[in-house]
Order: sequence, then C-alpha cells, then structure tokens
Amino acid sequence: KWLLDSKTDFFGKLSVGFSIKRYILSYFCLLAKSGCSQWNLRLTAEFHMTNDSHLFKQEPGKGRLPLYEGKMIHQFTHLYAEPRYWVDEAEGRKALLGKKIDNGQKLDYQCYRFAYRAIARSTDSRTFIGTIVPTNVVCGHSLNVTLPLQDNRYMLVICATLNSLIFDFALRQQVSSNLTMFFIYQTPVPRLKSGDKYFWDIVQRAAKLICTAPEFDELAQEVGLNSHREGVTDETERAKLRAELDGIIAHLYGLTDAEFAYILTTFPIVPETVKQAALAAYRTFAPKSGKP
Repeated sequence: KWLLDSKTDFFGKLSVGFSIKRYILSYFCLLAKSGCSQWNLRLTAEFHMTNDSHLFKQEPGKGRLPLYEGKMIHQFTHLYAEPRYWVDEAEGRKALLGKKIDNGQKLDYQCYRFAYRAIARSTDSRTFIGTIVPTNVVCGHSLNVTLPLQDNRYMLVICATLNSLIFDFALRQQVSSNLTMFFIYQTPVPRLKSGDKYFWDIVQRAAKLICTAPEFDELAQEVGLNSHREGVTDETERAKLRAELDGIIAHLYGLTDAEFAYILTTFPIVPETVKQAALAAYRTFAPKSGKP
C-alpha cells in the first residue's frame, strides 16, 4: 500500500526518474507477503547476546556449536572472523524448544540458512551484508536468520538478490542504523522460480561464491556442483561473479542503462572498478535486439 500510494516513488531520489510501481506485478512482491510464488521469506532471531549469555562457552569442545555473530560474516562469506563463543548443543536445543519435548527432531540450526547483519548504516560501503551460514551453527541476535526453505536454490537466489547493489540502494532510502526485519520484509524483490530467465545463472554464481568450504558440500551437490572444490576463492574471479550477479539483478528490476549507472554513483565508497564491472555485466546480459 505504501508503495502504491506514496507521493514519492520507491526509488524517488533517482535524478533520471523512474518508478518501481510499473514492476509490481505477480513477479514482484514484498518479501513479507505470502502466496506470491513458490517461496516466502521468514526471518527470526535465535540467541540474545545478553539474555542468553549463560549458555555461551568461551572454548570449543565436543558437542558444542559455534555461535555466529554479525561481524563474523560478510557478503557471500560465512567466516569473515572466528567465533568467540560456543553453545552446548543439548543446552541450546532445550533453549530453542522451550516447553516442547526434544524427540531428536530436526531443528532450524541443522539446516542451511540465510543470515544478515542486523546492524548497518546507510553511510557504509554496503548497507546490507548477508550470506548462507553452514549447518550446525547457532546465531546471536546481531544476525537475523531465515527459517529453512525446502529448496535451497531459492535461498541462493535470496542471497544474491539481497546482496545486490540494487537492493542495497533501496534500503539506503530507509535505514539509519538498525536493519530490522521490517525493512527487509517491506522491500520488493523479484520472485524468481525455477525455469525463469536468469534463475540458474544466479543460482550457479551464488553457489560458487558461497560453497568454498567442506561444510557446504551438501549444498554444492544440491545445485549441481561436485563439491566445495568447485567454489571460487580467487578474489579476481569472485569479483567477476559478483559483478555478473549485480548486472543480472539490475535487469530483473527492469532498470535502464542510465538508471543503473545512476544508482552506482550513489555508492561513493565502493571502488570505481567494482561499479564499472557491474555496469559492464549489465550490458553483457542485456537482451539482444528483437528479444523481449
């Protein structure tokens, strides 16, 4: 309702001027709205760093799960820093289940999940920072995490889309310091489905960026890679994959060349080489003459 009724377009600060309204179709949907597609994003917080601190151990050990915090991840990177704390799995399960009986049922932490930093600023190089975290880790409240999806391909699409420069630009019009779930839920994203144009292009590139350690072997195999050894660790090649994702996602948002070029100028701290690579990728993936 806000998007449709607001006097200012969602991307209203664009000097070239365009409206996101013309793209809000069945393909474009707020993440909080159910029934838009095959998948829907649901976010949660797990352990509170103060209220649950009695569960945190300062040394790893048998039966202990690493506790992930916001500063431990970066875009497409699950281990940007080492963990400070660990949680005894039995104690953690009890806390997560509450009054429910533990019958050995599979809990969220035993699945791959998308997580993002809950603290962010519009003046940073990038406002949104997220990745997929491995199985058998728990998260502190400086990370918001998704509930597991039945098909992890969609989680890879979510990771790529939300880490894009376009999504970041949208958030910067709203966020000051705390990147609450509300901001994520209220930002429109393209709901790609299997078989849609660019779906596998995004899935494959995101998988190569994320599946760089043995704990991601299962995810890698799920999306057609043999193992984490097919993941990309070379920084030059990673930069190329990220630029291609930014270019593809700019097309999903229906941006013209001029509109995307303008958005790139609003990231003063992002290196110029990164922005030019994204713009070049956008032009590479542009539909050929005569194609829709």
